[in-house]
Amino acid sequence: MNKNDRLSPTVFHTRYVHLTKLRDKTLSIIRELTDEKKDLLLIDFGCGDMPYRSVIEPIVGKYIGVDLELNPKADYHIDYDSKTTLPDNYCDIILSNQVLEHVDSPHSYLSEAFRLLKPGGTAIFTTHGYWFYHPTPYDYWRWTSAGLKKTIEAEHFQIKSFYGIMGLAASGLQLFQDALLLKMPKILVAPFAFVMQSFIRLFDKIHSQEQRNRDASLYVVVAQKPIGS
Repeated sequence: MNKNDRLSPTVFHTRYVHLTKLRDKTLSIIRELTDEKKDLLLIDFGCGDMPYRSVIEPIVGKYIGVDLELNPKADYHIDYDSKTTLPDNYCDIILSNQVLEHVDSPHSYLSEAFRLLKPGGTAIFTTHGYWFYHPTPYDYWRWTSAGLKKTIEAEHFQIKSFYGIMGLAASGLQLFQDALLLKMPKILVAPFAFVMQSFIRLFDKIHSQEQRNRDASLYVVVAQKPIGS
């Protein structure tokens, strides 16, 4: 297993709770989808450095990374309008991991994901509710739970599950931590992050999953392209 911050963050990482919970939820969904089918084609749509590739690739038939041309690691490239040259109904799984907030047009991005997905195929969209500004290279969007559902359903996806990560108290502490880090000497960042992430993990426990699904810093959405589409 390759070591990287997204896959294996240390307890001193400023996003430790966020990254571990996102990783665990995302990989559990993919393992469930591939439990009985090992020949599925997965597109990592907006793949970045593909932090989960070493875990996902052995359990799918084919893994394809798709991203902007400025990403040399991508197998295929997309334009800023999110369009690709890949064929219709091409893949079984779309993984969109922390991408939707960065695209110029969520409509264009989601419609292209819908086009690429086979009827009956599954898309996994993860993106932010409450979060710090983080351009890579751009950062445009944040969603309420209701707004995110509406945005995805507008592109004809059927939402199968909607899961919030880090409720209000944890999200507030995360934002408080990030605000203080702006003025903090670098030598203090790791120990401060360890303390704050410990509090974030603790205070997240006061929320029920139902509350997190309504208000969270991060949402994981499992959506399906209807058969017959």
